[in-house]
Amino acid sequence: MSVSTAAVAQTVCAPLPVLGRDVTVPLVTGGEVGYAALDYAASAPALQRVWDDVAAYAPYYGSVHRGAGYLSQLSTDLFENARRTVAEFLDCRPDDQLVFTRSTTDSLNLLAAALPAGCQVFVFETEHHASLLPWKDARVTCLDAPRTPAQAVAALESALAGRDPHGPALVCVTGASNVTGELWPVRELAAAAHAHGARIVLDAAQLAPHHPVSVRDLDVDWVAFSGHKLYAPFGSGVLAGRADWLRAAEPYLAGGGASRKVTRREDGGVDVEWHESAARHEAGSPNVIGAYSIASACKALTEAGFDTLVAREQYLVEKVRTGLAQVPEVRVLSLFGDDAPRVGVISFVVDGWNSSHFAAALSAEYGIGVRDGLFCAHPLVRTLLGSDPRSQGECGAPDAAPGEKSLNAIRVSFGAGTPDEHVDRFVTAVRELVTEGARWTYRTEDGRCVPAV
Repeated sequence: MSVSTAAVAQTVCAPLPVLGRDVTVPLVTGGEVGYAALDYAASAPALQRVWDDVAAYAPYYGSVHRGAGYLSQLSTDLFENARRTVAEFLDCRPDDQLVFTRSTTDSLNLLAAALPAGCQVFVFETEHHASLLPWKDARVTCLDAPRTPAQAVAALESALAGRDPHGPALVCVTGASNVTGELWPVRELAAAAHAHGARIVLDAAQLAPHHPVSVRDLDVDWVAFSGHKLYAPFGSGVLAGRADWLRAAEPYLAGGGASRKVTRREDGGVDVEWHESAARHEAGSPNVIGAYSIASACKALTEAGFDTLVAREQYLVEKVRTGLAQVPEVRVLSLFGDDAPRVGVISFVVDGWNSSHFAAALSAEYGIGVRDGLFCAHPLVRTLLGSDPRSQGECGAPDAAPGEKSLNAIRVSFGAGTPDEHVDRFVTAVRELVTEGARWTYRTEDGRCVPAV
């Protein structure tokens, strides 16, 4: 451990209690071990606080906005209070709307459906598919992967300078990469967008669980994130930001709750008056438990203090990066370089190993759960691995197309609930697998590398 890491270790807090911390899993080599969940970037474990809050509410669960009974009124209050809690967590402006959705993907598809006619969208090829793909009905300009934050800002400014200045435009950018963990210059990109008359939406799926997100301070027009990455895995997400485009758009889903008034016409059809509030895009029975769980997680993270959480996570990041740097066969993937600030998400490749094989061995022989593949960010991973970002492939397939046999990577990710032992075991496992090899044999089954039996 370096001096700086040791110093930080003395000042950081213990991991926050999460579900699954006592789960044991079998090893192919015999015996059991405590499961090391190091795939937070896909889905983080539920905070114990979130689980307890949901369990306490569950007996009082009722329909939202539609009942005169006590449980319905209680559930409605809880749902709307959750909206206010999350808006405070995001430091939203007074006139912003906050819509509860199913996920980041759902949030960005909702915004895509609300774009004004003729809107031009600017997005970097580095985005997760959730923020890269929803804009199919707009004019999309896809920008190359930048190699520095300053280059990202310059590339966006250049692209925006050439756009139609009279039409609407939207920039979509991640706050933290789900592949490299690197932080993006959101505030500077927002300034560039606004200087050219464009709006900006922030994909905060990987940022919100690790860093405070202030809509006002970053000066973004919208922010989207998912509960399941914020320690609240109950199928809910958030889109928060400016109300005008959302109010002007047709409801994302047509149905009860989105409609304020429905009348029959003489010709047999119906006329509908839609809500202008967030309810306009929340048709159907809301996921009150999902919304409440997000609010509970927001409270827990706020009370723990992001300064403390960030310090502890950076301590873990340094432990992992220092350990991987001591294995010459390991290459960590990065856009902005080793000194770039990042959250607890690190992707790498190992010389002589298919990444699916390596991830399978980590799981089967060490009880460590990581992710392998292209991480639903195909163009970015291909760029980082030196492949044509336009080529086709399938996430995580060890039997990829000819010429792409090694076109996947390993991702380790962690957060507020990760104990030191998990990252220590991971670093040890990487070193042992590289120097000693796997202790078991593996085979391909349904596109996955699995232990042979």
